[in-house]
Amino acid sequence: MKNVWEEALFNLSKAAEAMDLEPEILERLSVPMRFTEFTIPVRMDNGARKLFLAFRSCHQDATGPTKDGTRVRSGLTPEEIKALSLFMSIKHGVAGIPAGGGKGGIRADPSALSEGEYERLIRGFIRRLNPKGAFTDIPGADIGTGKQAMAWMLDEYEQMTGMHCPAAINDKPAELGGSLGGFEATGWGVAACTGKAAEEMNLEPGRTPVVIQGFGQVGSVAAKKLSSMGFPVTAVSDIAGAVENPGGLDIGGLAAHVERTGSVAGFPGGRNADKGRILEIPCGILIPAAVQDVITAENALRIQAKVIVEAANAPVSPEADDMLASAGIRVIPDVVANSGGAIVCDFERIQGLSNDYWSLDKVEERLNGRILTAYREAAERAAERKVSMRRGAWINAMGKIRAAMLLRGWC
Repeated sequence: MKNVWEEALFNLSKAAEAMDLEPEILERLSVPMRFTEFTIPVRMDNGARKLFLAFRSCHQDATGPTKDGTRVRSGLTPEEIKALSLFMSIKHGVAGIPAGGGKGGIRADPSALSEGEYERLIRGFIRRLNPKGAFTDIPGADIGTGKQAMAWMLDEYEQMTGMHCPAAINDKPAELGGSLGGFEATGWGVAACTGKAAEEMNLEPGRTPVVIQGFGQVGSVAAKKLSSMGFPVTAVSDIAGAVENPGGLDIGGLAAHVERTGSVAGFPGGRNADKGRILEIPCGILIPAAVQDVITAENALRIQAKVIVEAANAPVSPEADDMLASAGIRVIPDVVANSGGAIVCDFERIQGLSNDYWSLDKVEERLNGRILTAYREAAERAAERKVSMRRGAWINAMGKIRAAMLLRGWC
């Protein structure tokens, strides 16, 4: 695949073919409902004014207001944002979230900006984003943004509208109406799906080693949860290195080591490993939790896991998907496995609109119920159509979007 947009359209077309989707509906889903490109003028610290290019893609709103993330990175492309908005439509459909897919972004390098420049850029994005609001289009966080950026967005939105509306922005700090569990959500969901897959495949926790590529927010939370469930996490990696211990790593100690040093490399509770080979270590469960397209046609046949749980977005290429299936390796797709963040964003909006905020235990309980329902539905559609679970998840989501469009008389 040349880019992530082509990959998204490939998955869309394959699911459409498997479910005999009407051509008119496929045509509508193959193009964002609304794509906006705009510029943000920012006064730099040296007094100069610089223009930054920004995008927002709203894929479809038949199933509800569009949402989520805002990505800030120097190489951002329109195709990337379009693809991510389509993925969000599917992820919301998979998880039974009444929302359409949205994704925004700014072409900028956050590390090259001062805090003041970055704040002015983020506030400029929300000022120039139209339409927006809790019942229209709801931005959230993504690569290059986080709780502080979302706090600035919310403040700017409320300054503009003259009223408090915490549901207008997702991924906020809890002090401003964000949900507890937002940081842990995706990792918790990955762990829940991993546990379910292991149960179905008769992989006993104490005897099933887990390898995780990526020990950031998602990978570290998933590792902690899986370790508490009895799974030995035997190898992990990050951008700077890798560490392994066939007897199982002390995940709490590893997290403390990363907090002190900034990397898993050099952890005294294991031996340093080749981060470039982390995916090929023999294990029961492999969790790619870093970036896109790390398992490709080049390395797919060297994977030695029984099941792959996609914690990252699109870590397995379409070409590798077929090769893994032929090798008997099961893949739990990203739109199911890493949908925990989208689910808790939905919880965040519910809490903001109702002014009724939930405990961490309630968030985790409801998250587990929602994501395991998504898992079951995807598996059922896959069995019915005799396709992969990835295809089953897309068919499940597209069926819900199709029904909404038909009921509204759009097709």
